[in-house]
Amino acid sequence: MSSPARHNDPFDSFDDADDSFTQNYEAAHPLDLGDPFDDLPDADLQPLTPEPGLPRQALTAASFTAIEPTDDLGAVSIPRIGIHFFPKNDTTLQACDTAALDRRMARAQSLVRRGGIDEAIAVYQQEPTPSLLIVESSEAAHGLLDQLGRLAEVCDTNTKVVVIGAHNDISLYRELIRQGVSEYMVAPVKPLQLIKSIATLFNDPETPFVGRAIAFMGARGGAGSSVLAHNFAHSLSEVMQANTVIADYDLPFGTAGLDFNQDPLQGMADALNEPERLDQVLLDRMLTRCTERLSLFSAPASLDQDYLADEHAFEEVTRKVRSVAPFIVMDLPHIWTPWLKKCLIAADEVVIVATPDLASLRNAKNLIELLKSFRPNDNPPHIVLNQIDMPGRPEIPVKDFTAALGVAPACTISFDAKTFGQAANNGQMIAECAPASKAHEALLALTATITGRTPETKKKPASTSLIGKFFPKKK
Repeated sequence: MSSPARHNDPFDSFDDADDSFTQNYEAAHPLDLGDPFDDLPDADLQPLTPEPGLPRQALTAASFTAIEPTDDLGAVSIPRIGIHFFPKNDTTLQACDTAALDRRMARAQSLVRRGGIDEAIAVYQQEPTPSLLIVESSEAAHGLLDQLGRLAEVCDTNTKVVVIGAHNDISLYRELIRQGVSEYMVAPVKPLQLIKSIATLFNDPETPFVGRAIAFMGARGGAGSSVLAHNFAHSLSEVMQANTVIADYDLPFGTAGLDFNQDPLQGMADALNEPERLDQVLLDRMLTRCTERLSLFSAPASLDQDYLADEHAFEEVTRKVRSVAPFIVMDLPHIWTPWLKKCLIAADEVVIVATPDLASLRNAKNLIELLKSFRPNDNPPHIVLNQIDMPGRPEIPVKDFTAALGVAPACTISFDAKTFGQAANNGQMIAECAPASKAHEALLALTATITGRTPETKKKPASTSLIGKFFPKKK
């Protein structure tokens, strides 16, 4: 949950003495400032009553009344983020359902689930939280803050929270904002109010939405950086359920299209040729959707043209790509140019993929020293030691490699020609063709380390075979 810079956890001060309220929220005459969103035009919706037995997940556009087109939201478009609604009463439930199906929310992954804050707390005990949570509570001030305190314990630090409450009180609003809540809305709410609130959080010109950039680069050619970047992005989107875009910067030889069995007509090269024309509409056309949460901004992988874009073009395109999703995985080629150096320095996280040989050790050490000098206040680069234990090849032991670098590897991945070769030839990820492999486990660990999220562990079902019944395993 977002919070002021002075707090890591927006609710870690609940028990502090300065958190006590001086105002009696149960007073007979509470301060009424009116609805802060009453300047929006009335949508005059006629909500439909759902048919008995209709599942909540089976939402269709025909099930709800459309929002009238005479609104004042303009060309608002919500970025590729996850938005989960947890309404408590029927009126808010209808508003959330209608807002989730609005055209402006087409790029977002929306989920509506009834139950309020308590239901959200139960859900996120085992699941990662999305970019935005919209929760409803009917509790008074102290009860609401107690609920939000328990929600903060299961909420990721980058998640924004919008609260829908029943009490129109300026002191409550100020306290919620101080504790890190992004917005407080007074029930009843309308669909346009919800959309406007979301747009304000993620489309503010003064504080534009910027996704987290994770750059992958090989310490030498053939280290497997691209393959690991693509599998990392797939794990991030499918296991961690975070909307992700892969940006392939290797224009003549990029393999992102091959790895995902895609052949897009437009991509990175078109954007770099005319970066000033790249707006949200054009960018949406250039992105190729691989899965529900994973999109690809591919390289042409063609030699029929010279790629002469300057560093300013790369910087502008990267800035615009970072505005469409919470996570951007940058697949960088093994070259050294001014634009690539800027991309590495500007990334939120850097992953250097090395193999256990002398060239990788030297290059990785040079990259680490350069990044530390330009990024003294950022996390150090993550080292992935790939293709270890290759049969017949002399290698630098992992212990010696780590001692020379001064950085412990985030993970090590053994040489597995069969698994990675099969995945490459089939246009699949390791999670799809070999989910039980050690390589997949290492990639999950790498994803958890970099993102700070823990994937949900699924327990294996107990054996139901006849042999298992008559001959149980000895403990």
